Amino acid sequence: MTEPTTAPRRVSLVTLGCARNETDSEELAGRLDAAGWELSDDSPDVVVVNTCGFVESAKKDSIDTLLAASDTGAKVVAVGCLAERYGTQLADQLPEADAVLGFDAYASLPESLARVLGGEQLPSHTPGDRRKLLPISPVERAAAVEPGAIDIGLPGHAGGPTVVRRRLDDSPVAPLKLASGCDRRCSFCAIPSFRGAFVSRRPSDVLAEARWLAQHGVRELVLVSENSTSYGKDLGDLRLLETLLPELAALEGIDRVRLSYLQPAEMRPGLVEVLTGTPGVAPYFDMSFQHSSASVLRRMRRFGDTDRFLDLLAQIRAGDPTAAVRSNVIVGFPGETEADVVELERFLVAARLDAVGVFGYSDEDGTEAETLPDHLPQDVVDARVARISELVEELTSQRAEERCGEVVDVLVDSVVDGVAEGRTAGQAPEVDGSTTIVGADLRVGDLVRARIVGSEGVDLVAELLAVPALA
Repeated sequence: MTEPTTAPRRVSLVTLGCARNETDSEELAGRLDAAGWELSDDSPDVVVVNTCGFVESAKKDSIDTLLAASDTGAKVVAVGCLAERYGTQLADQLPEADAVLGFDAYASLPESLARVLGGEQLPSHTPGDRRKLLPISPVERAAAVEPGAIDIGLPGHAGGPTVVRRRLDDSPVAPLKLASGCDRRCSFCAIPSFRGAFVSRRPSDVLAEARWLAQHGVRELVLVSENSTSYGKDLGDLRLLETLLPELAALEGIDRVRLSYLQPAEMRPGLVEVLTGTPGVAPYFDMSFQHSSASVLRRMRRFGDTDRFLDLLAQIRAGDPTAAVRSNVIVGFPGETEADVVELERFLVAARLDAVGVFGYSDEDGTEAETLPDHLPQDVVDARVARISELVEELTSQRAEERCGEVVDVLVDSVVDGVAEGRTAGQAPEVDGSTTIVGADLRVGDLVRARIVGSEGVDLVAELLAVPALA
């Protein structure tokens, strides 16, 4: 008599938000795959939504996605930043979710999903201030992440260099997490409260995962964290990033290493030198200035001003005149005056940035800025967003035009109807413009040399200079 077979349980993973969530999802996929779950969007038994809780629009998108998943008939489980930040409150307001789990549940997610599928009601995550979960001194923090230490809810961090990850696409570009958490206390930002204190991954773990990614077809690594310039400080060496970047760039199969999420106040000459002078490391600076008026920045609990930021940009371009810089700015912050806006405009005009995200200020639950006086009327905030956005659109288009004639290496990440599109060293996936290569028969994953011949907004158009000999 033939024994009955049990069909594999199916789970669909939906990822929202930033590249840091993408790495978390691929680690969760690795754990689920190892436990015998089949990853599939076709009639899944469970849908896991890795939510984003950064700004109001992201929260709404996360809730809408959870509601849509509940219409499929599958069990729905919320994880990620929104689940971590709101936990029981989210569960109470969204009964459509069968479970709301925090970061600490990641290591046991396969078992939790099995229990949900079996009809068990799991306790919802109880939020807490994660900044209080780790010791403060560098020595204590380093000890806290040694093999055998307690699980502190940082996926893939503890337990040595074993890689727990499964790729969810075949892109030649992949994010790689450097660290989790943030020790800065920007008055508008809630991230440290639910992502926790800053903890660096050990270089051996980062290198092991990078080698694994290279073996799985990745040619560009995008290093992500909440604040990459702090990497190594909790391990007792704030210059650790300057030694790790060349090691990553030297790995077999890796052609480009891109560093993201830099804090302008923590930039240092040695790091600028490595980013502008190391073969294989992209001369790319993702620095969120947030504003340039000194008075606004102080209320934000940040440092710098227009002239200091321009000096930093001059140092970068002295190292590599072609270096690309992207940033974000917040307008309409409580107490912002017309003079502050004019100062921001002065900075933007002089800075010649390649890409700029413009955000209107809005209160975030539990932040200091929420309690500040002199909040601006929404119509004033909206008008300033439109004003700065229009300026930024004009300036970044001009910056793209200035790049005509440059010779660049383009990593092809999509080919649609014979049209190849990719990214130069100055263009990060998702957040920046792209480069279209005309008159060439290329494949995804090709790395080719081309000359920029035109631009459309922030996007570039290039002509192939050589066959994919770099592939």
